[in-house]
Parts: sequence; structure tokens; C-alpha cells
Amino acid sequence: MGAWSVEPFGNDVAADWAWELEDESDWGVVDDALADALEDVEDVERDTAIIAVAAAEVVAHGLGHATQRDAYTEEVESFIVRAGRPTLDTVALAIAALTAACGEGSELATEWAGAGDPGWCEAIEDLRSALST
Repeated sequence: MGAWSVEPFGNDVAADWAWELEDESDWGVVDDALADALEDVEDVERDTAIIAVAAAEVVAHGLGHATQRDAYTEEVESFIVRAGRPTLDTVALAIAALTAACGEGSELATEWAGAGDPGWCEAIEDLRSALST
């Protein structure tokens, strides 16, 4: 799975995606990543779901409610300085994408359920709460 933790940036795909934020100064790249998870909620591909969870964490950072702060989120913090606070539309998109990325049609959710690690579900719920406050 390429994961080393249950955190939003605790895997190779999400860590790589964070580098896409390096030259960005608006929320478009995050909105696009979130929208990708909503294209087909009945069949959300693994990497699409991983990136949607990471993008939702970027939104949580923008709201000042990060659930992960470490070396893997340094680029996120730099992005937030450039992009500012997310709009309410971006927050709503993040909540919807997180639901799709972790729902019944998600390959990622199926993988984590098969791994039997309840920590992932707890991390997702923490992120959902961070977006809702």
C-alpha cells in the first residue's frame, strides 16, 4: 500500500501529491483533487481517494484545524501562506470528497478494512471533524 501511517499524508501517493502545491498560490489544485473523488462515487480508485484525503487535510490546514503536522505537511503550510483561507465552497467540496473517498465504493476504504486497522477510520473521523468546525 505504500503507507507508513494512517495520517492523511502517511503514504507515498499523498506525499508525492503534496509537491504539486509547491508552485501553487490558489485553491484550484486542491479543488480539482477533491472533485476527482466525486466523479464516480460508486467506484473511487485508490490513488484518487488517497489524494482526496490529502486535499481534505490541506483544507483543514487552511481552516487552522490540521490533523497532521510534520515534515510531510511542510509544503502544505507554505501553500496556505500563499493561498489563504479556503472558501466555504472548497470546505463543502472537501467534506463531500472525504465521504466519497472513504465510502463503500472506495478501493482505499476496502484496503484499510481488509488491513483491520481501526486507526485509519479514527484518522478520517478526526479529519471530518476538523472540516466541520
